[in-house]
Amino acid sequence: MDARAVDTLIEWREWGDAAFAEARERDAPILCNLRAHWCRECREMDRTAYASPTVAANLNDGFVPIRVDVDRRPRVRERYNMGGFPSTVFLTPSGDLITGATYLGTDGLRQVLERVRTAWNDRGEESGRIPRELRDADPPAGDLTPEIEAHMEREIAAASDEEFGGWGTYPKFPLSSAIEFALGRSPDKAFRTLEAIQTHLHDTYAGGFFRYAVERDWGERQTEKTLDTNAGLCRAFAAAARYDDEYAAPAVRTAEFLTTTLASGDGFAASQAGDGAYYGLPPSDREAADPPAIDDTVLAGANGLAIDALLETHTVTGHEGARRGAERALEHLLDELVDDGRVCHYRDGDATGPRGLLADQARVLGALTTAGQILGDAWLAPAERIAEYTIGERRDGSSFLDGPQEGPELLSRPLRPLGTNVAIADALYELGVLTGENRYRRVARETLAAFAGAADRMGVEVAGYATTAARVLSGTEIAVAAPAGSDLHRAALEAPVQGAMVIPDADGESGTARIAADGESTVVSTPTELREHVAGG
Repeated sequence: MDARAVDTLIEWREWGDAAFAEARERDAPILCNLRAHWCRECREMDRTAYASPTVAANLNDGFVPIRVDVDRRPRVRERYNMGGFPSTVFLTPSGDLITGATYLGTDGLRQVLERVRTAWNDRGEESGRIPRELRDADPPAGDLTPEIEAHMEREIAAASDEEFGGWGTYPKFPLSSAIEFALGRSPDKAFRTLEAIQTHLHDTYAGGFFRYAVERDWGERQTEKTLDTNAGLCRAFAAAARYDDEYAAPAVRTAEFLTTTLASGDGFAASQAGDGAYYGLPPSDREAADPPAIDDTVLAGANGLAIDALLETHTVTGHEGARRGAERALEHLLDELVDDGRVCHYRDGDATGPRGLLADQARVLGALTTAGQILGDAWLAPAERIAEYTIGERRDGSSFLDGPQEGPELLSRPLRPLGTNVAIADALYELGVLTGENRYRRVARETLAAFAGAADRMGVEVAGYATTAARVLSGTEIAVAAPAGSDLHRAALEAPVQGAMVIPDADGESGTARIAADGESTVVSTPTELREHVAGG
C-alpha cells in the first residue's frame, strides 16, 4: 500500500483475490481508487473526500475499498481507467463496472456512493457491465498498404493547430509519435509543435517536461514529470536534430534530466510528482523549497523507452553521458528484471511486480534492438530470448494479448491494446532485420495487419502505427560491413532517413555499406559517399 493511504480514513485493501472474495462474502460493491504517485488531484482527493469521516464511515461499512497504483498495475489501469486520475471506479464483486468518474469532491463522492448503493440494492450483479473493449476482443484485420501512411499524413494535416502548435484543441499532450511521424513528411508541423512544447511544457529551471496542458494555447500545464513522457520527448528532439541541429540542445538537456534527476540506482525513476505551487515559484524561491517527491520505482517498460531515447540522443549528438546511462540501465534490466526472456514489471525489495506484460516485453526488446544497431550485436542474444518468450506466451492468433489472462475478474479477459501491439511489431521488425531471421519480420507484419481494418479511423494519437507500417512495407536498411563505432557505421546512424535500420558488422566486402530501399540497393565505401547517396535519395 502506498504511504499516502495512511493520510485517509479509509480501510483500504490491496488489489487481489482476497478483496474480491470479501466483497462476495459481504455482498457489497467495490470502490476501486486508481491513483498515481505523480498525480496532484489524487493527493487532493486523499486530503478531502477520503479524509471525510462521513464518507469514510459510508465506504468502510457499505463497500470494499481497493487502492491501486496504476503505474505498478497497468493491466488494472487499462481495464478500469475512467479517462484520467484519480479514477473512482465502482465494481460488482465479480469485477464488472457499475459506474465511475475521475476526481470527486467530498459532496460529489457522497452522492455517488448513495446512488451506487441504491443500484446495488435494487439490481445486485445486474447493475454491472463489461466494457465494450473487453467484449469485442478481436481487432478488425486488413491489408497493409501505403494508404495507411497516406491516411495518417492527412490526419496530421487536418488536426494540426496552426496557431498554437500541436494537434487538436484541448487538452494538449506532447504526442511524441506524431512528432516523429511528421518529421519526415510535414517537418514544419513537427518543428512548430516542438517549439510550443519547449515554450510551455519545459521546466527551464530544473529540466524535464511536464506531462500535458489543459488549454489549447498550452495554458494550465499539469506539472507532473513522468519517465515515459520525458523519454518520448528526448527521442523526438534527437530525431528532429537529424534535420536541424538546433534541436540537439533540448535532446541533451532532457537526457541529462533523465540521468540525474530521474536516476534511480542504475535505472530511471518512474516519475516526479506534480506541484503547481512549487513550479510557479521564481528560481530563487525554488532553491530553498523542497522539490516534489520522486517515485524511484524502476519500471521495466518505461526504462526501455528511456534507454532507446538516450541511445538515439548519443547517436545524433555524441553525448557520452547518454550512452553510459543507457548501457547501465540496460544491464540493470537484464540482471534484475529479465529472467529467460520474461520481463518483470518492477522489483521493490522483496516485492515483485507482474511478469510478462506485453508493454514491458515490447519496450525492453525495443531498447535491445536499438542497442544492437548502435552498440553492436552483443545485445541480440537477450533480445531473441525476449522475442521468443513474447511470441510463445502472448501471441494469440495474429495479435498479442496485454498479459497473462489471469487475476481477479476482468484481468482474466483478453485485451489487445493497439499501442503495445505496434511496439512489439516494431521491435520484432528491427530484430528480424538485425538477425536475418525472417520469422520475426513476418510476425511483425501479421501483427500490424491484424489492426489494418481500422487504419482509416486512426487519429494522430496513434501515428506510431503508420510509422511502423511504413517501415515494414518499404523501410530503408543500411548494412555496414564494418564494426560498430567505425566512421562508416556512425555515418549510417546519423543519416536523416526516417526509420532507417542500421546493421553493424554485416556480411559484405569489408569497409562497405549496402543501402537498400524501395527494392533497389547501392554499395558505398566511404562516409562521404553514404551521406551523398542518402541526401540524393
